[in-house]
Amino acid sequence: MAAAQASGGAVAVMVLCDIAAGDRIWGYSSFLFGRFSMPRVPGLRFFKVLGAGYESGFGLRPSASRQAFFGVFEDAESADHFIHDSTLMKGYRQHSREFFSVKLRVFSSRGSWSGMTLPVTDDEPTHGPMAALTRASIRPGLAREFWKHAPLTQRSLEGAEGCLFAAGVGEAPLLRQATFTMWESVAHMDAYARSGAHLEAIKVSKLNNYFSESMFVRFVPYDAQGLWLGRAYG
Repeated sequence: MAAAQASGGAVAVMVLCDIAAGDRIWGYSSFLFGRFSMPRVPGLRFFKVLGAGYESGFGLRPSASRQAFFGVFEDAESADHFIHDSTLMKGYRQHSREFFSVKLRVFSSRGSWSGMTLPVTDDEPTHGPMAALTRASIRPGLAREFWKHAPLTQRSLEGAEGCLFAAGVGEAPLLRQATFTMWESVAHMDAYARSGAHLEAIKVSKLNNYFSESMFVRFVPYDAQGLWLGRAYG
């Protein structure tokens, strides 16, 4: 959905969940229809209900159980209410074997997502963790060429020093993809972004104009809670 630019006090939320094996029908139904209740959520300015890649990766094979939600709220109070009290999030907690949520404040933003841009609401952290969201709408005629480079980028991310975890998510197979990552520090993220397969992929994407729209945002993460990829938070 499109939305106006978020306000200066905006807080973003990323939710990742892995639906339990016996609850896949519930999960599929929520993925298809849960979004229709979102316009009634207080303080919600923008949202995306997302699928995920197999084993949380960034690739062509979708996951049968993993899903994600990204939302932008007008303030922290609205974000808290959604995470802890909304019907959708309560359902995901009940039906998931892993559930993770984190609140995010932007310290660097470039590009847009369905016409929405995120303003900077915090300073770049001098120490401690950071998070990043990279998303793109791939031009249909160039999708095959783009996906030739994706496996190398994924493998380099899996072995990147300081990467706490990476989750490949997306609105639609092949054409609308995103990657959410969390890092030990800005320095670790910079070291990855400016070297190897990732840097080469950026150069090739710019040269060939693969994307009709893209967005790259860096966040200060806080109040991370739950379980993801076997690691407990909060």
